Amino acid sequence: MNWIQAFATDAPGGKTPDSRQAMLITVFAGYLVLLIAIVVYASRRSKTNADFVLGGRKIPGLFLALSERATGESAWLLLGLTGFAYTEGWSAIWVAIGCVSGILFLWIFMAEPLRRVTEKTGALTVSGLFFRSFPGSERKIGLLSSVIIIIFFVLYLSAQFSGAGKIFNDTFQIEPFWGMVIGAGIVTLYSMLGGFITVVAVDAFQAILMIITCVVLPIVALFIAAANGIGFAEALMHSDVALHEASATLTKGAWVLLVVNGLSWAFGYTGQPQLLNRMMAMRNPAETKRARVVAIGWTLLAYTGAFLIGIIGFRMVQAGLMGEGAAAIAADSEKVMPIMVMTLLNPLLAGILLSGAVSAMMSTASSQLIVVSSSITEDIWCNLQRRPMSEKRLLFLNRFLTLMVGVVAFLMVLTMEDTVYGLVSYAWSGIGASFGPAIVLLLFWKKFSRAGVYASLITGTLSAIIWKTWLADPTGVSERLASYLLAFTAAVLFSLLLPERKHQSA
Repeated sequence: MNWIQAFATDAPGGKTPDSRQAMLITVFAGYLVLLIAIVVYASRRSKTNADFVLGGRKIPGLFLALSERATGESAWLLLGLTGFAYTEGWSAIWVAIGCVSGILFLWIFMAEPLRRVTEKTGALTVSGLFFRSFPGSERKIGLLSSVIIIIFFVLYLSAQFSGAGKIFNDTFQIEPFWGMVIGAGIVTLYSMLGGFITVVAVDAFQAILMIITCVVLPIVALFIAAANGIGFAEALMHSDVALHEASATLTKGAWVLLVVNGLSWAFGYTGQPQLLNRMMAMRNPAETKRARVVAIGWTLLAYTGAFLIGIIGFRMVQAGLMGEGAAAIAADSEKVMPIMVMTLLNPLLAGILLSGAVSAMMSTASSQLIVVSSSITEDIWCNLQRRPMSEKRLLFLNRFLTLMVGVVAFLMVLTMEDTVYGLVSYAWSGIGASFGPAIVLLLFWKKFSRAGVYASLITGTLSAIIWKTWLADPTGVSERLASYLLAFTAAVLFSLLLPERKHQSA
């Protein structure tokens, strides 16, 4: 117990003193200094447009794996999932299982085929895989893909900036608006400087901070609970009321929707450009294998920890161990993780773990900025220009667009009231359903045609929007599941009805 006590705060539930706040600020300032050093060093390697968009395919697999995991989880893992588990209890386990299943499928079955088809086509973007596999469709597929990416990724970026506002508010008592300004400003700046190479380097560092947060916090919380008379099993019990409600739900037969909707998160992983381009950037099969082991291990630890944070946090609030923070958690369950850190841990460790929470937002937001800017330049601009643009001008255009996208996403989040979980779910559904079926069929079905690409992109986008707006609540079926299945069916159907005369994909 002595080593746990060294991590814990001296006054659980008490008000944060000035000295504690000063320590938190000092640790976070140190984190930012280290972040800047990484950015400056990595940005020197980004010399061409290919480097800016896909790292020139010269980044080690270990860094790509850590980057993919940090990018894939974002504020969604440390704020969205923990808050969802806090609210819904053990029924949230199906969401965690769905996400882990999608990640395993991505790394075990799709990573190496993606690397091969990228090497064969020379594509720099996910949509580039489509139009280079079906020559003559560059302008149409490029334009359609970019519009879809812009629509949903701006929402996704808004979710990350919203998460930054919550973390800065709970940690430093900064107004959420200024917290979003700080988070959006830092991310946009370092994404502009070095593009993909800079983002991957920063992500690898941030992935380590994130996994420390997910592993250390639930362990320390369990020991603190035990020191206050709450046993291990009791700490993992969400509440008697929740258990009774869950039993009633299962009796009514709604458990099928509960399970299926949770597991439906898996589908979206197959179509997320910000994740797929990490696998596209792999140098060789050996690098892919090493990266797979790292990514899977990270995922299992991170999801277990994040889920337990929400469950244990609920019990600690009920036991009165969160002090004044309980009221803030009651108002917004997605604050459970930062408030647990602030309340239960000493300032030094709290500063490190909260830096991990900020890292979660930054890693995803930076990758999405690069995906949007590179999609506009590679999939629209280059395909519409009759004359090739110089590398220097392309690089400038990418950096300028990165800035513009960051500004637009920031302005949009000011008008939104949805939770991080809700925003991510919507954007995840639209991107996953649009690109996911097309990527899977391109990799694994020889009869897939360009008509199937159009069908997947259009059906996935429209069905996600329509289902989320009008059908999700009446049917009880999430847009994540419905839109993906509809898009997959349409892609197969149109490929059979309008086959490719000479299929050229891998």
